[in-house]
Amino acid sequence: MTREDLTAAIDRVLPSVRADLEDLIRIPSVSADPARAADVQRSAEATAALFEAEGFTAQIVSAGGGAPAVIAKKPAPEGAPTVLLYAHHDVQPTGDTAEWTSAPFEPTERDGRLYARGAADDKAGIAAHLAAVRALGNDLPVGVTVFVEGEEEIGSPTLLQLLDEFSDELTADAIVIADSANFAIGQPALTISLRGLVDCYVEVRTLKHAVHSGLFGGVVPDALTALCRLLATLHTDAGDVAVDGLHAGRAADLDYPVDRLRAESGVLDQVRLIGTGSLVDRLWARPAIAVLAIDAPKVADASNTLVPVARAKVSLRIAPGDDAAKAMEALRTHLEENAPWGAEVTVTDGDLGQPCAINAHGPAYDAARSAFESAWGVAPVDMGMGGSIPFIAEFAQTFPEAAILVTGVEDPDTRAHGIDEGLHLAEFTKVCLAEAQLLVNLAHRE
Repeated sequence: MTREDLTAAIDRVLPSVRADLEDLIRIPSVSADPARAADVQRSAEATAALFEAEGFTAQIVSAGGGAPAVIAKKPAPEGAPTVLLYAHHDVQPTGDTAEWTSAPFEPTERDGRLYARGAADDKAGIAAHLAAVRALGNDLPVGVTVFVEGEEEIGSPTLLQLLDEFSDELTADAIVIADSANFAIGQPALTISLRGLVDCYVEVRTLKHAVHSGLFGGVVPDALTALCRLLATLHTDAGDVAVDGLHAGRAADLDYPVDRLRAESGVLDQVRLIGTGSLVDRLWARPAIAVLAIDAPKVADASNTLVPVARAKVSLRIAPGDDAAKAMEALRTHLEENAPWGAEVTVTDGDLGQPCAINAHGPAYDAARSAFESAWGVAPVDMGMGGSIPFIAEFAQTFPEAAILVTGVEDPDTRAHGIDEGLHLAEFTKVCLAEAQLLVNLAHRE
């Protein structure tokens, strides 16, 4: 199939693919919410049905009591490789629905974007896979296994068990993970490194019980002030991470202009950026710490009382080349050793996810770069990702011979996980064309 034929085929199937995507979006498959378990199951069933309609053999599987995943297969022509196409059908919670411009589970187009929870992350990944196989139809030149996970947004707790139990069904020559982003609108990219993630809960206690702030203030420290002082030790005055023992490296050699970053992040004009060094190093190849939440009395309910205990959730993104367990121990040590005024500090481990760095050389990566250039008309760049996709390390561990290609359905203004998540529709067309071209290219790789 020529590029022109492939472009025409993508244009032909996109209306039906978009309709299927919108139907998937309307299923609120929030894996973090136990009350949505039936919706997560319904989402898996809908996904399986989409690929069964394209001639795939599909099954819904789970492991260890985990959420339902879909494995759909169409065998390879004789002598052709098999390609695994990954996406996930679960989505993040919406947050306060009143803050959304339109209902989060009713897809709505505005100014060339389709807005809804999951419109990009990652039901667009499912739709891109669907578009590629639907466009190629009976001319599918490679074997395709579609693997759509149902618990990525809660850290893929049973993924390794799934990969082990279903390794025969999932073994492939190349793995395409459609869960990342491109560098910019009009600039495709391969993601070749991702930070890992560890988080923890830190509790600070200074009193056996609450006491009057007037009677004891000035002598007895309250737990909330002590917690604030402890959290402030996590960064230097310049904003670099101050935890000893964490790895820092160098990122891909790309220019990320400061004004672009400020615009894409929405940082206020008067707010200074934190950290030192190049922006891409800070974003992709160095650790970052954020305080995600604090448990403390609400302002509206506050009284003149010294708080005896306060608690925070701390998130640490770790650089490629670091180890999650080692980083967690470094964070724990820092928090325990910097307890202000002798406060009692208790650290409870949260999630752990390994970083990864991909050696993106060889025929499969050449095939991907050629496909991207064909779809966008410009050569792709190699980029890092400040966010984490911990399961990539698990794929690499389970299938060490497979080439892992991390591709993007998102763009810098997608706002995945946030309010008004949106899919750039013109870029999505190119994503679908590139994936279809990639399957063709992989059939002819040397």
